[in-house]
Amino acid sequence: MAFIACLSNTAAAAVLPKDAEALKSALTPTGAERAGNEDGSIPAWTGAVTPPPADEKPILVITAENWRHYEQRLPEGQKALFAKYPDYRMEIYPTHRTAALPEAVYRNIFANATRAKAAKDGIAEGIEGAAGGVPFPIPQNGTEAVWNHLLAFWGPAREDRVRNYIVAADGALTLTNQYREIVDFPYYAPGVTPDSVGDYYYKRREISDGPPALAGRGYLLWQPLDASRTPVQAWQYLPREHRVRKSPLLSHDTPTPDGAGIESFDDYYVFSGTPDRYAFTLVGKTEMYVPYNNNRFYQRPVSGLAGPRHMAGDALRYELHRVWVVDGVLAAGQHHLVSHRRLYLDEDSWFAVYSDGWDADGRLWKFSHGTMPLMADLPAVVLGSQVTYDLQAGGYFIGFTFNEEPAGFKPTAPHDASVFTPEALASQAAITN
Repeated sequence: MAFIACLSNTAAAAVLPKDAEALKSALTPTGAERAGNEDGSIPAWTGAVTPPPADEKPILVITAENWRHYEQRLPEGQKALFAKYPDYRMEIYPTHRTAALPEAVYRNIFANATRAKAAKDGIAEGIEGAAGGVPFPIPQNGTEAVWNHLLAFWGPAREDRVRNYIVAADGALTLTNQYREIVDFPYYAPGVTPDSVGDYYYKRREISDGPPALAGRGYLLWQPLDASRTPVQAWQYLPREHRVRKSPLLSHDTPTPDGAGIESFDDYYVFSGTPDRYAFTLVGKTEMYVPYNNNRFYQRPVSGLAGPRHMAGDALRYELHRVWVVDGVLAAGQHHLVSHRRLYLDEDSWFAVYSDGWDADGRLWKFSHGTMPLMADLPAVVLGSQVTYDLQAGGYFIGFTFNEEPAGFKPTAPHDASVFTPEALASQAAITN
């Protein structure tokens, strides 16, 4: 894999004002390379949010027969799928750099570049001095880049009704959770500043209404900007108990209740939570075929996208984009079932588009990818639905799908703080049950 750049894993700190000026010239406002690549297969960034033509055709199809010709542009998990399944394929389309953000977010990113820094107890625990945009548009180490993914732009708030599925090793597709989700990103509240952002960058309330055995189950999460100062807060409501329990262990490598052992809590959003379990190194930047502009993914039912061993060959649109490669190994004194994790971050949006994960014996175990639809109304390219494969036992998890939901993904104004209290979780879950 050829890298365009390589940066050392130095201490997290803001960049100098003269260096931040690059965000107005050679770099885009988010820190990506403004220019296209040498052969023009990656175009220059213009800030336009025009979606690809609906009738655009693939320019390349990668199959089990020819994938080795393109392996430099594939993550390890994708290579494993090609080696394991003769019918696996990827359809490659022309590249469209549709990732653009509101001007207010660009202004915040420019300010963050010279003010964001590691929290007092280290960047693995948190950050400070940033709000309203990715904190480290010119990253100096791997954990800074991971914080950019964790704090990438979804809008200030959203509501949606989504579904999760498991495709078992025998090919059976099963709905494992159907729920209404309400999410606020206080980090992106209108007019937010580092002084007003508060302790938590993300608050999420989930209440299940299907399958019938899960109806009324609820989950509430507050994710902190500095876990050493304000730890993760999580609560769970189980209908049979008729009360809310504080559940701080619903994080990191704890398996999700509806993930059949494939999906852990920090596999959500390809990687989520606090990056304290890993020592991350910023390996460099390279060109890869990644899922992108996959709005058509949501126009088909999941049953028509999920094959018995992997996603259908025409389920996803792939494009050539530059990504940051971030490699994580266990930090001193830490434990995680995925002992080695590699993330691939889209340079334009900062979302992780891929994750490779190895077990304690050094065997490739998990592979995750997003879908990256364009939400022109925000505007933003967001992560969207995610897929996680168990490359050892077989089977895969499909999460955060809103394909068959009339409301779908709905950006909203921020909600009242009372929505994200244990009391509200209990009352709304009881109604659902």
